[in-house]
Amino acid sequence: MGSFNPSDTRAGKVITCKAAVVWGPGQPLVIEEVQVDPPKKMEVRIKILYTSICHTDLGAWKGLNENQRAFPRILGHEAVGIIESIGEGVLDMKEGDHVVPIFNGECGDCVYCRSEKSNLCEKFRVNPFKSVMASDGKTRFSTRDGQPIFHFLNTSTFTEFTVLDSACVVKIDPKAPVKKMCLLSCGISTGVGAAWNTANVQAGSSVAIFGLGAVGLAVAEGARSRGASRIIGVDISPDKFIKGQAMGVTDFVNPKDLENPVHEKIREMTGGGVDYSFECAGNLDVLREAFLSTHDGWGLTVILGIHPTPKLIPFHPMEFFDGRRLTGTVFGDFKGKSQLPNFATQCMRGVVNLDGFITHELPFSKINEAFQLLVDGKSLRCLLQL
Repeated sequence: MGSFNPSDTRAGKVITCKAAVVWGPGQPLVIEEVQVDPPKKMEVRIKILYTSICHTDLGAWKGLNENQRAFPRILGHEAVGIIESIGEGVLDMKEGDHVVPIFNGECGDCVYCRSEKSNLCEKFRVNPFKSVMASDGKTRFSTRDGQPIFHFLNTSTFTEFTVLDSACVVKIDPKAPVKKMCLLSCGISTGVGAAWNTANVQAGSSVAIFGLGAVGLAVAEGARSRGASRIIGVDISPDKFIKGQAMGVTDFVNPKDLENPVHEKIREMTGGGVDYSFECAGNLDVLREAFLSTHDGWGLTVILGIHPTPKLIPFHPMEFFDGRRLTGTVFGDFKGKSQLPNFATQCMRGVVNLDGFITHELPFSKINEAFQLLVDGKSLRCLLQL
């Protein structure tokens, strides 16, 4: 679990530690010594034990969206750790608690948090443009010579120590397997939650998943656990079907093997279309195929892929008059602080199998190798131990 002892707290003091800093778009991450300030009011400082890499980190590292660029920066948003110190006003956590960071926070007080219809938060919702702390617009990271280092997605986990708003930190059962809990910060919660919360997949229903990366396979795991009778995986990589079978995928469609559009094949396979489809590729052509693969009258398509701007959805309004519906989801519609602890408990009980998502483990010093594994499509989740 790491060598950190919460009794060794350096509360109120600046910590010097190692972090992976990206200095510009696509540049190799550099392991640097950085300064991490103590937490301010309603903030916590965490010792990261494990962190992993998601495609969202990959996009930010490449600087795909120029408006979201901020360098130097500490990326990372999937992790598990231990609270080292807390700032003024934090009452729901204490030093030594096991926690996971969440990019989509929950303050618990705003109109969004009080609503049962949303898992967004007025102040701490996911915001890829945000690069500083909410309270004062400043960073808690700096170089040894005092240059500010920017934050990422309310989290910044590619570092031995990080500072987060308490609204973006979830306390979990200390008995939970630490490595696996790292996965709940983003991809697995997003995919399973899309099946459970957003779509509310019913037993005996049919599902099509477009894109069998970690999020798509998490959707499959969520649909399997809900008793879906048929789960069709769509991907251009035949290797994905082997992995998908372990997660509940019953059928595999490779678009490269078809002469006609994918949706025609799926309609033929299912006698009119699936009940639910999930788009996990971030491709508008794929999104259209996912939408058309659902059954008219009641089909629901859930968007999970991250799509580039400024492209818009390729639909005519009248296509929605056939009863098909289209919706998006953030963090699988889980309210992080209030609902994620129960999800973690369900994972501990085996309702969702997390083991299959961890394909590689490396020391933190090899973070660039971990990035390359994801770029090459060889990993689902590579855990980095700090």
